[in-house]
Amino acid sequence: MGLRVLKFGGTSVGDVEKIKNVSRRLVEAADAGDEVVAVVSAMGKTTDELVGLTKGITTKPSPRELDMLLTTGEQVTTALLSMAIQEAGYDSVSLTGWQAGIKTETFHGNARILDIDSKRMNQHLAEGKIVIVAGFQGLTDTNDIATLGRGGSDTTAVAIAAALKADRCEIYTDVDGVYTTDPRYVNAARKLSTISYDEMLELANLGAGVLHPRAVEFAKNYNILLEVRSSFTNEPGTLIEEVASMEQNLVVRGLAFESNVTKITISGLPNEITTLPTLFSSLASNGINVDVIIQSTSEKNTTSISFSIETASLELTLDVLNRIKVKLPYNNIFHESDLAKVSIVGSGMISNPGVAAQMFEVLSEHGIEIKMVSTSEIKVSTIVPQDKMIYAIESLHDQFQLDERKPVEQV
Repeated sequence: MGLRVLKFGGTSVGDVEKIKNVSRRLVEAADAGDEVVAVVSAMGKTTDELVGLTKGITTKPSPRELDMLLTTGEQVTTALLSMAIQEAGYDSVSLTGWQAGIKTETFHGNARILDIDSKRMNQHLAEGKIVIVAGFQGLTDTNDIATLGRGGSDTTAVAIAAALKADRCEIYTDVDGVYTTDPRYVNAARKLSTISYDEMLELANLGAGVLHPRAVEFAKNYNILLEVRSSFTNEPGTLIEEVASMEQNLVVRGLAFESNVTKITISGLPNEITTLPTLFSSLASNGINVDVIIQSTSEKNTTSISFSIETASLELTLDVLNRIKVKLPYNNIFHESDLAKVSIVGSGMISNPGVAAQMFEVLSEHGIEIKMVSTSEIKVSTIVPQDKMIYAIESLHDQFQLDERKPVEQV
């Protein structure tokens, strides 16, 4: 007998029939002798619908009140799922995030989990109950409800698995695992049997939407065996663990991409030690996420800095840069939109030099201009024109032999 934490996303609990399907899966796990905790999201597009309701009242809802509203979506799912389990003749209890003991930062809309008091969950498990917990939410030290932001239910599930010392955490969704790239855009994309924490964390940070980075961080920090599976089949999914045990011959394991990127270039900045901290602390304090950064110095003791941002942040970024010109003078600002980020990821890069060069050669051969580059030990990211994004992914996917038709696995 083991302890399993199973998470079900919005598409998995999108209607009553799907909720009944989830209840059957949980009952099967209990019948197999496991202690079971389920973490659930709001049904289907409920969260979007709740946000829509606010627009008839205000364009700037209070973050506290918005969290109070949005967390009701997950509570609906927990109650219905618990009822379905009880209807099948099994004991179950539904818990909100705060009833489950989840403590968060005092930050609405994107709070981080600080601690989980697992006493109540452990008590219910000891009583033989299937425990259903609302994802995406917790309680601050001022006793206010806070939400965990995008991917919050994934993070809730892995954090609960760590707190309960679960044997494994299973993330059920509308895909059957982690693919070499997004199969909705690349037909040849292939499901990976395993992937390492570090590789998955890079892919998640670079745009792969199957798991949230915070969830992967929790799994890595607490060594939680994580599996991504389909809610609608019984096929094995993708195991995420410390060292991927399959396909070690793959230097590149996956590709990720993000659209709607803008490149900002600031010329004529003073080449002083305070320039970088002044610039980027000003951007950060306004909630602007800066990604790829390039600096170049001229002979006139000035420097130029280029960086990439989400295009949605362009107007705010330009406003911040205009406001700080008094204390950080510069000559000009240039910006280029309609860009995308394309990345290759693989722990095999550490011991295989020349992977970046191979990537650049492929993009060059296919006429794809590289605007910016960023690297780490296990990833290379390039900024390319938006209209070349999918072409770049397809070309790299083929070049690094990730095509599902090629015999890349070795047991």
